[in-house]
Amino acid sequence: MPAVLEFSTSTDVLADVDTLLVFGRSDQLLRDDVIAALPASIDRDVYKTMVKNTQGGDSGRSTSTWTTGRPAKIVVGVLPEACSRHNAPSRAWAIPGLVSAAMRKGSMGVLAALEDGAHGVATAAAIARALPLFNTASPSNEWRAGAVLLAPDGPVADVKRLDTVAEAVRRAARMVDTPPEEMNVDHFVHAAKTFADAHPDVDITVIRGEALKAAGLGGLYGVGRAAEQPPALIVLDYAPEGATEKVAWVGKGIVYDTGGLSLKPKTGMPGMKSDMGGAAAVLASFLAAVELGATQKLTAVLCVAENAIGPKAIRNDDILSMLSGKKVEINNTDAEGRLVLSDGVAWVIANREPDVLMDLATLTGAQLVATGRLHAGIYANTEAIEQRAVAAGKASGHLVHPLPYAPELFRKEFQSKVADLRNSVKDRANAQSSCAGQFIGEHLGDYDGEWLHIDMAGPSFVNQRGTGWGPALLLTLLGIGA
Repeated sequence: MPAVLEFSTSTDVLADVDTLLVFGRSDQLLRDDVIAALPASIDRDVYKTMVKNTQGGDSGRSTSTWTTGRPAKIVVGVLPEACSRHNAPSRAWAIPGLVSAAMRKGSMGVLAALEDGAHGVATAAAIARALPLFNTASPSNEWRAGAVLLAPDGPVADVKRLDTVAEAVRRAARMVDTPPEEMNVDHFVHAAKTFADAHPDVDITVIRGEALKAAGLGGLYGVGRAAEQPPALIVLDYAPEGATEKVAWVGKGIVYDTGGLSLKPKTGMPGMKSDMGGAAAVLASFLAAVELGATQKLTAVLCVAENAIGPKAIRNDDILSMLSGKKVEINNTDAEGRLVLSDGVAWVIANREPDVLMDLATLTGAQLVATGRLHAGIYANTEAIEQRAVAAGKASGHLVHPLPYAPELFRKEFQSKVADLRNSVKDRANAQSSCAGQFIGEHLGDYDGEWLHIDMAGPSFVNQRGTGWGPALLLTLLGIGA
């Protein structure tokens, strides 16, 4: 049974538990209201000594002691003092490790001493990351966690928002963690249809298999045509009354990536169940946005396929006809994500005319080299949306950092003698992640709205686990997150 995580404004959830975790920066942990919120059974002098003798370092550190009552164990986690201008003031990067270290089978209370109530969503998302939903290990741990986020002006009261964001993070992580024999194209279609059926204000469109080819979606069709389950373009639409702004999210959903005929090596293929992290984040974010009552017209596009090997697999030297009208010569079948995304963005531009378009993908290993394991790389066509995304990343704890945006420097990497483009770069040392983003940009046509490409290869899958990265950022950009 996976952990149950619930947020509350009542400190009653902290008392009758097996383990109590209290975390925050040192000065916040010693606030009078935080100490007053501790269960009566906890010795205040012992607690203060634990705080004063623990230094947060750069990643957060904890200390613990057993008690003679309830809670049976108390863990004090001290967050880092340092926080640079490119990091999250909530110290969200350090929270999952503290929560994971405190986990034991049974019940758990979490008291987060926030320095600002605005850090609530980032903190909730970080706690959620440490309590994954998917686990088939035997025996599996059974958990129930109740959390209170205590700011100087009182508990963070918007419990529904905290619960919804946390659930979106855990849902996205569960999809990434689930093995591909279960988390396949059929599952994506079923999950989307189930949600749409339960919400009359959500419409769904599915274009699948040979219908993709007939509709001109040659990139998505070509990537997935060799798999047992045919590929699908899944579109979810939500249009609340009075909405004027149109926002579209497009997610890469490669449910398993063998590399195709450009086969990945044996050490490079394990973990490729995570290549649908973009679509998982988009789906989880869309569900949360509807639950929280987003005020924008919102379209979620899931480009779902398995990059398999078989008689129908695309070959290097094949040329695919994309929905944008571009012809793409294949020179690397393992550069497939940009093909499915390019069809996805072209479809939503032609059929929904969004004002703001974002695509999310575990697109390049080069993203980790460019921006690291915690910051997704972003490639944005306007400085305004780039700045909004960076600010939303800091506020939500789902960090992003700009990649160079210079189409005129990157188009040359895709030159083909026999088609409009090749799908993989000529020079892998020339800002490869920016180039991958620009390949998608080549399929935007005359779109004049804002476009944000998010390469989340690093932060979405860490230590063989999905992190649920993305929903906190997307919901914050909608104005209903942090």
